[in-house]
Amino acid sequence: MTHASLFSGVGGFDLAAEWAGWTNVFNCEIDPFCRKVLKFHFPNALQYEDIRTTDFTVWRDRIDVLTGGFPCQPFSVAGKRKGTGDDRYLWPEMLGAVREIRPRWIVGENVPGIVDWSEGLVFEQVCSDMENEGYEVQPFVLPACGVDAPHRRDRVWFVAHRADSGSEDMCQREDGLHADAAPAYADSQRREERFTPAESGQKRWRNGENGYAERRIPDWSGFPTQSPVLSRDDGLSAGLDGVTFPAWCRESVKAYGNAIVPQVALRIFETINDYEKLRRL
Repeated sequence: MTHASLFSGVGGFDLAAEWAGWTNVFNCEIDPFCRKVLKFHFPNALQYEDIRTTDFTVWRDRIDVLTGGFPCQPFSVAGKRKGTGDDRYLWPEMLGAVREIRPRWIVGENVPGIVDWSEGLVFEQVCSDMENEGYEVQPFVLPACGVDAPHRRDRVWFVAHRADSGSEDMCQREDGLHADAAPAYADSQRREERFTPAESGQKRWRNGENGYAERRIPDWSGFPTQSPVLSRDDGLSAGLDGVTFPAWCRESVKAYGNAIVPQVALRIFETINDYEKLRRL
């Protein structure tokens, strides 16, 4: 399965895709700090900077799962909730990318405030926009505590499947990007050579190109054990330690605040994997 992310942040969706055994093809993120993190963790993925100026037509019918946590600030109760009047309202840009790429699956994410803003106007718009593009859409709320995180963090998730995708076998596509034999663990295997993951965390095994590759998916056993910043078990690259402490602290905390919980996304991705396996039977 091939995956691409929009509004990628520090790569929550991309990390979950890697855990699910998918190939990260590209990401799109405007924040320079986040792009450095993405480049370190996913060096084999192409990078785009601004969704508003990027032409994604080259990826038409070549991406299986397109994800995006389009900016939540227009709807967050922590802000002014300007909604569609906020220049950070970028759902139309994500919809434009959907039209250009035509992925088989779409997974979107936003804050619960999108549900009741203007009596659900944008929430309904997101669903109807994808339906008008030929997708079957199911929105639902999944909190981080649903995967045993020590915080609630309710989020609205939009999962959409293209109705005309039929029973096409992902292994049979001609461009090679869709082949299940793609090296889904190339990035993770490279990272394991450079640093050792924390001892805590549950182990999962995914079928990679060369047999079974051990994957470590962090959980929250014994939390908290380390500071969330400064070169410890923070999920960020040790290669970024050259950033001065004030900048590191400010940018990493901002990135964490905007991030998705990858363990939640993984639950959705595993369901997509199960669906695809059943569809091929």
